[in-house]
Order: sequence, then C-alpha cells, then structure tokens
Amino acid sequence: MNSSDMYREIILDYWKNPRNKGIINNPTSSFKDSNPSCGDIIQVDLKINNNKIEDIKFSGDGCIISQASASMLTEFIKNKTIDEAKNISRDDILMMLGIELSGIRLKCALLCFKVFKYALYSYLGKSMEDEVYDN
Repeated sequence: MNSSDMYREIILDYWKNPRNKGIINNPTSSFKDSNPSCGDIIQVDLKINNNKIEDIKFSGDGCIISQASASMLTEFIKNKTIDEAKNISRDDILMMLGIELSGIRLKCALLCFKVFKYALYSYLGKSMEDEVYDN
C-alpha cells in the first residue's frame, strides 16, 4: 500500500467514524457556513474555558473530504489553548489529509477550518480581517 492509499483509508475512516460530530448545548461560540459549489454545510460549536478549547463539535452535511477534514480538525483542536488554536494553519489541515486536492476539493477541505476560525474570532471579539485568511 502506498502512502496515498494509506491516507485515503484514513480519510474514509474519519468519514465513516466521525470524531466530535454533534452539537454543544450552550456553546461559548458557534458559527455556520457553506460551500455552495459542493453543497457542504458545516457548523462548529466551541466550549472555551480558562483560555482553553475544552470542547469542539461539528455538525452538518457534505462530501467525504469536508466531513473527514472537520473530524480531523476538531480532534486536533480539542484541549488546545486559544493561542495554539489561533496558530493552526491551512497547511496543517492539508498535511492531516495527506492527499493532493483540486481547487474545488480544497474549498471542501478548508470549510471547517474557516468556520472554526470565524467561531474563535467571534469569541475573541475580533473580525477575521484581523487575520490573514487564505481559502
């Protein structure tokens, strides 16, 4: 099995067995967005306590890439400090996925990242324009 096949297996596992899928009742912050080109819809709920992301959940529907990426990202972010979470980049997401993506699939893979950043910056009382964001 080559590395590309291995990453495809991992992506399928995250899609079939999503981590942190659901909603948080009374989240500290929440944001929802969609990718109209593919039909993906993702909502991210955050529970932040003592400068730490105590819990993170995602909900919504979409393609395998968007759902697997959301599952991977939420697993990666949980229990990080706000500063650690702010430093997560789109390259971190792409490295987790481990496969080459076309332009449209790139939007699928980064939707949860975008939604997470909006939820986090909303909590911080900042605008996304305060951060350079490349989708």
